[in-house]
Amino acid sequence: MRDVEIRAATPTDRQFLVDMLVEAINWLPERNWSREQILANPALAHYVTGWMRPDDVGVVATQPAGRPVGAAWLRHLTADDPGYGYVSDDVPELTIGVVESWRGRGVGRVLLRAALDVARARGTGRVSLSVERANFAAGLYAAEGFRTVESFENADTMVVDIRA
Repeated sequence: MRDVEIRAATPTDRQFLVDMLVEAINWLPERNWSREQILANPALAHYVTGWMRPDDVGVVATQPAGRPVGAAWLRHLTADDPGYGYVSDDVPELTIGVVESWRGRGVGRVLLRAALDVARARGTGRVSLSVERANFAAGLYAAEGFRTVESFENADTMVVDIRA
């Protein structure tokens, strides 16, 4: 995709990652959770709280003028504080958010591939995520090699093996 450039996420991207977490959660038009609601919910806030920890990794997509339009990041969560896509302490969980006006243009795929490339380069063997089945992104994840390892009422936990 030539409309965006990918750069490494930095500690200064925290606020943008919060914005992208809001976008990821509010993918349904009728869902409109506020930033404050999300950050007040420990099960959601732990995806961004304390960004950037030593084992956090992420990428940011920017438009040609440098404005960020999406982000993908990986975070190790633990059995004591698991994420929705938790598999094990040694498998980082992926979160992706894209600004609504940039969805459907391939930004998510570019971010996904870039984040997995960075994780692979760091020696990560597997990556997990959680996705609601009705979310268009579920098809993207399946097309990129993620497989469902656990199903819930409306969502699936998916894992991809990225060993080189």
